[in-house]
Amino acid sequence: MATGSLNSKINIMVVGGGGREHALCWKIAQSEFAGNIYCAPGNGGTAADARITNINLPVTDFAGLTDLAQDKKVDLIVIGPDNPLADGIVDYMEEKGLTVFGPRKEAAKLEWSKAHSKEFMLKHEIPTARFSVVKDFESAHKFVKENDWARVIKADGLALGKGVFVCNNEGEAIDALNAIFKEGRFGDAGSTVVIEEKLLGEELSLLLLIDGKTVMPLSACQDHKRRYDGDKGPNTGGMGAYSPVRLFDKNQSAIETQVIKPIEEALKKGTLDFKGMLFAGILVGVPADTATDASAATEKNESKDQGLTPYVLEFNARFGDPETQALMPRLKSDILPLLWASAKGSLSSEQIEWHDKASVCVVLSAENYPESSSKGKTIEVGNLPADAFVFHAGTQLDGDKLLTNGGRVLALTALGDTIESARENAYKAVKQIKFADMSCRSDIALKEVGQCLST
Repeated sequence: MATGSLNSKINIMVVGGGGREHALCWKIAQSEFAGNIYCAPGNGGTAADARITNINLPVTDFAGLTDLAQDKKVDLIVIGPDNPLADGIVDYMEEKGLTVFGPRKEAAKLEWSKAHSKEFMLKHEIPTARFSVVKDFESAHKFVKENDWARVIKADGLALGKGVFVCNNEGEAIDALNAIFKEGRFGDAGSTVVIEEKLLGEELSLLLLIDGKTVMPLSACQDHKRRYDGDKGPNTGGMGAYSPVRLFDKNQSAIETQVIKPIEEALKKGTLDFKGMLFAGILVGVPADTATDASAATEKNESKDQGLTPYVLEFNARFGDPETQALMPRLKSDILPLLWASAKGSLSSEQIEWHDKASVCVVLSAENYPESSSKGKTIEVGNLPADAFVFHAGTQLDGDKLLTNGGRVLALTALGDTIESARENAYKAVKQIKFADMSCRSDIALKEVGQCLST
């Protein structure tokens, strides 16, 4: 096998069992270089695809996964979820001589420690909200009471996308501190807390392929984190996404200069050693105390006011979910050479192309998600519109019967010539899916459609 670029078929193992991993397997299976494809542990969607073989091993079984990869002569392992990255799965596998797509444990600290991530941004002059790091309830309580701007409370460690509280007042911030410190809702992940300034504006997700030297941005997405329409309710793992995003197009120069370039400089100087996918959650806007509401920040952006800044809210050290489900159907390029080059340090010789289509992804969840999940409910899938794709997350196959097996059950992605048509196709497809207590947001990409129609 050539070190830099692919020239023959390879065997691949994708580690994980969610919608992100199904979407990655689905795209990898289309590659001219795809040999045998394994997914560990996979889900009902990967089980139903004849091109993919599920492996009944948990993502925590590093030894079992490594032995299997060696036994099956796997050439490239792609790590999906955050927890195994934080626990050092890449370090473990690389020490056994395997080629892995994903960052080593120390590099993945950009995700598994929000405090570390904020210090990295500060050091490299990447715009981010003011913050303080605290390790006990009393200090945190005192800080919130003394600083009117301190209204975002984050558990430092990994919390399944649910450890962030965006508060409107002091009382809500203190309630969040109680949940983390006193109730212990996030266990060790909440032993340290990052308290941040609240920002107003609009968010986007930017995924960056990195090979240790080169940064290759993917097309921008926007994720819908809140559980209910109108961005109400608790934060979740993600209720839907769409791509491309006008917000990125309008602010591309600032994002490239203030976010991407400092990352490239850190790689060049050796202050960042990273291979894999680095996900930047960006808010384009202003501090809360400089605008009356989010619409004011949006209006500034619509008028191309230069006062807006691309603030990095967080880094993730892997493909986003559900951003991956929105992006894979738009990706024109063969994904395998890109993943291989990222792992091998030869990304500068690759190019990436996108279909001239928009995508909208709607997550179908259990009604009471994120508080509870759905187990063992029969899923029925009718005739889907053209250019609509179902990516499985919380599902399992029982014989030939598809059953629910999680909080976020399915991610339904549709393409269209415009965001408006993609959104129409996605919600038409939603009507073809049925399972007990199924729920979804009805406003995915609605704001984007409104902005597009107004111009």
